Amino acid sequence: MSMLKGVIHNLAKLGTRGNPSRSRSAGTKLLLYSEETTKVIFLPKARAFCNSKDLSKNEAEVIKHEHICRGAGKSGTFFDFRSYMLQKIKSVNQALDAAVPIREPIKFHEAMRYSLLSEGKRVCPVLCIAACELVGGQESTAMPAACGMEMIHAVCMMHDDLPCMDNDDLRRGKLSHHKVYGENVTVLAGYSLVALAFEHMTTVTRGVHPKTMVRAVGELARLIGPEGAAAGQVLDLLCGGKSDTGLEELEYIHRHKTADFAEAAAVVGAMLGGASDQEINRLRKFSRCLGLLFQVVDDILDVTKSSEELGKTAGKDLLANKLTYPKMIGIEKSKEYAQKLSMEAKEQLVGFDPEKAAPLLAMTDFVLHRQK
Repeated sequence: MSMLKGVIHNLAKLGTRGNPSRSRSAGTKLLLYSEETTKVIFLPKARAFCNSKDLSKNEAEVIKHEHICRGAGKSGTFFDFRSYMLQKIKSVNQALDAAVPIREPIKFHEAMRYSLLSEGKRVCPVLCIAACELVGGQESTAMPAACGMEMIHAVCMMHDDLPCMDNDDLRRGKLSHHKVYGENVTVLAGYSLVALAFEHMTTVTRGVHPKTMVRAVGELARLIGPEGAAAGQVLDLLCGGKSDTGLEELEYIHRHKTADFAEAAAVVGAMLGGASDQEINRLRKFSRCLGLLFQVVDDILDVTKSSEELGKTAGKDLLANKLTYPKMIGIEKSKEYAQKLSMEAKEQLVGFDPEKAAPLLAMTDFVLHRQK
């Protein structure tokens, strides 16, 4: 074992001493100071220790960080991600239900609620709230924006499933929106949810300076517009079936089609929480890695899981001859890339309050190891 690996190994052992390993099967009880998280946090210090001629000085720095890790271990190193997500999802669902009540025209509002309130992971709204809380904000401050994120996300799923787009009959274990309400109502309900997302975000949010709100609205609009998620969807449609498309185009599609939503959620949540520009930039990098990680894992699951397990049609990307990471670089290389993105995402959280960063660290592990 090299000196560098030895330092990291000892730190990892120290951080997990006396605690059971993180459960990778369910991804619910996650260890904040797991071996891979410890590696992210202490790798720079370990490198400095191994590369410097002044070993005594750097050894003192490493020992200093060992004490920090030991102190964290005594104060409780487990983060119950399952309980956290259940609580946040319950809060988000209640807020969404209140934001889109049944009113005239009743059938149309039922159509708006159908996809919006269906069972889902709620990653984007929870990410928005977690980013706000990370920088010192409150859940109540971010909740209207979090609901807006989920409204826009629901629209994208509704429109993605249309015959002119991805042509899918299943979503979240239920019939796709257009299979229940028809294509015309799906389009109109989507328009309405996008408009409502911005209305709800700007009229219900409390305690945020108007300039900050304008900046947040601009950020969200940019990331879902013609240079954001829409651009990713367009290129995805144009490149389908082409044999001369490379990894650069594939990454562009996924970074915009999927990662831009994660970026919008984290950046807007951070802005509403009063983050500094430096904090916003770090969360921007974190969310870009997390969003791309989500899509890489999605590509892998599409070819390794059944429709029943996924709650949507499995293998549809392969049948449609779409660009995916497994198709371009194979499943094993895709898994390696997912691990790399997970590590890069976690590196951006170093320096934040560990307790407040715990949900985002755990969310990264959840996205990496999810099974549907």
